[in-house]
Amino acid sequence: MSLQSLQGLVILTVQAKLPALKPPPCGSSSSGGGPCEEVQGGKATMLFAGLYLVALGVGGIKGSLPAHGAEQFDESTPEGRKRRSTFFNYFVFCLSCGGLIAVTLVVWIEDNRGWQWGFGISTLAILLSIPVFLAGSSRYRNKIPSGSPLTTILKVMVAATVNSFQSRNPSNAIASLTTSPSNPGQRATVGPDYGTQAPNKKKERASSVSWESANSESLRFLNRAVVEKPVHASLLCEAQQVEDVKAVIKVLPIFACTIMLNCCLAQLSTFSVQQAATMDTKLGSLKVPPASLPIFPILFIMILAPVYDHVIVPFARRATRSETGVTHLQRIGVGLALSIVSMAVAALVEVKRKRVATESGMLDSAGPLPITFFWIAFQYLFLGSADLFTLAGLLEFFFSEAPSSMRSLATALSWASLAMGYYLSSVIVSIVNGATGMSGRRGWLSGPNLNSYHLDRFYWLMCVLSGLNFLHYLFWATRYKYRSSN
Repeated sequence: MSLQSLQGLVILTVQAKLPALKPPPCGSSSSGGGPCEEVQGGKATMLFAGLYLVALGVGGIKGSLPAHGAEQFDESTPEGRKRRSTFFNYFVFCLSCGGLIAVTLVVWIEDNRGWQWGFGISTLAILLSIPVFLAGSSRYRNKIPSGSPLTTILKVMVAATVNSFQSRNPSNAIASLTTSPSNPGQRATVGPDYGTQAPNKKKERASSVSWESANSESLRFLNRAVVEKPVHASLLCEAQQVEDVKAVIKVLPIFACTIMLNCCLAQLSTFSVQQAATMDTKLGSLKVPPASLPIFPILFIMILAPVYDHVIVPFARRATRSETGVTHLQRIGVGLALSIVSMAVAALVEVKRKRVATESGMLDSAGPLPITFFWIAFQYLFLGSADLFTLAGLLEFFFSEAPSSMRSLATALSWASLAMGYYLSSVIVSIVNGATGMSGRRGWLSGPNLNSYHLDRFYWLMCVLSGLNFLHYLFWATRYKYRSSN
């Protein structure tokens, strides 16, 4: 995946460097002095090839790296689990360090030297990271791939569906999977012949697995995937495969509840930057580019991550007398609650910004208002803190709760939530503009400049939606039962 990202960045760097691979500059003689032209043909193909290679590589790295790093710790001991928790905190911290360089040094170089220099720095960085990663390959704890977890999930779902339509033969179904034993603590074992064996049988085949009756009672529909004689050999499922699929399905409601948070995070790189662009961005004699404003949440994360790991968690462990101190779901819940506060703060800051624009007579002007951009830092503070609590907690939650064969898939859900949140943001903006722009009225998020927007109303709407999402999260979180192995 690193090589794919490297290839994509090389393509983007070359295209940004060579004029023959770019569209004519805006207003040049070759373009007739007209507006900027869109890249087309082979140039467009090259551009999108570079972008998609980078996206594919980054997606693969972010999806597999957290699981690979966490696998290096021995989860059978309390100390190993504590170190694993620290790893997730500092994983987010390191992501923030990279983001800090991106929104400061790289943005400044791109603005002053050109895009080719920014892409070149990124290319050099990932080129150096590959040998650094490979240098420790001899000491890594690697898990041997055992097939795609998506294949297992699909097979279990299809087998359960197909078997539900088949005539039920008592000798064909595994009774211990569909009925609760009289003794709640009793275990039923399922061997390779997929028949029911006595719980106290001394001799068990090496490939047999134990299945807790408490586990088998949840999502009972999937128990139908395990039969002695499936319709087709490819639909032959083991008991453990069914339990693995159940574990993944159980975390999906928690995953869905984090999409709204990432929808709020999308405002950091869109409307919040537009707000700051209309404000005074001078810091002494330095004029801060609006694109560098995400430095605020990055700095907050970099400060809060060590504080959380070395101060908050030890205090919580002493107070609760538990190993984790703060559970994964509690940590995610704190992040979701902070996202509600951030949207309320963003709405209040926008009200103040528009009041200043009105009082200064600049409501119809796009020029800088006599108000410092540091007001935007408040909403960045709460959203950055929410991102830290939720992302690190979500990564550790998915890793801990997912079966060992599906941990990479589970941790990748965190980044899927991020992508879906950004898409949801675009959908909400379109819906809001469509609903508020009816009957000839202007939509909340449309107009000649930001001062004509009703951005404060949009932020209040996001606050309400985040509140409803938090209640939705509480519904699932209070009913979730952690895996007994953790």
